[in-house]
Amino acid sequence: MTITPTSTPEIAETIDVYGISTNYHDVGSGDPVVLIHGSGPGVTAWANWRLTLPVLGERYRVVAPDVLGFGYTHRPADVRYDMETWTDHLIGFLDALGLEHVAIVGNSFGGALALSLATRAPERVSKLVLMGSVGVPFELTAGLDAVWGFEPSIEAMRDLLEVFAYDRTLLSEDLARSRLEAATRPGIQEAFHSMFPAPRQEAIERMTVEERLIRKIASPTLVVHGRDDLVIPMSNSLRLLELIDDSQLHVFGRCGHWVQIEHADEFARIVGDFLA
Repeated sequence: MTITPTSTPEIAETIDVYGISTNYHDVGSGDPVVLIHGSGPGVTAWANWRLTLPVLGERYRVVAPDVLGFGYTHRPADVRYDMETWTDHLIGFLDALGLEHVAIVGNSFGGALALSLATRAPERVSKLVLMGSVGVPFELTAGLDAVWGFEPSIEAMRDLLEVFAYDRTLLSEDLARSRLEAATRPGIQEAFHSMFPAPRQEAIERMTVEERLIRKIASPTLVVHGRDDLVIPMSNSLRLLELIDDSQLHVFGRCGHWVQIEHADEFARIVGDFLA
């Protein structure tokens, strides 16, 4: 399928990372901030961060890639999706852009990837923001099981959006249909199924970073969570607050797994001020 850069706002810049054509957004100027999206079906950097990019871009250079296997980044047929592969690709992405020292903002699955980078290459991370983050041990929730076990249909997508959001006024038939279309582009669902197969508790364990390594993180860290999150338990963020010495926690009430969408302005302000 041929897609031109004008087809969708989800396609932006392209850079070669170890032979993998990688789609990313690059806005603003100043100190670099890298946004790492979550793992919902059909997710892209743009879908995840569309409300955050322009606001943080007023203060920083904000870069948001489609993680390997997601969105409009190329998906090699022989790739093995695991935390080592994703971390290698992220480091290669930073190298390709010449970004030696960055702040990292990781959402959900992206939080685990941010933790992996911060423990594997701590010299690359200036500050860390972890939002509804995976990366510490927890029991599979019904919400996360629904996310990773998604089977495409409009009914399943409607149900899944209700799992993500506390504020149901954000949800619409158009949103459900657009996200279903994104989740069923050629190759997307096949890659998605291969990332998080049942039993999905094992997928959580594969993304867990050793606590002894998390304790060594010296980068100032902001932990963020929606109090009403049905996908990732708030106990994850409380544990990260305990493990990372230089950390603080902000909890949003009346908020599900979509902090950056349900509380977009306040989230961007809090993150922007923290990074300053």
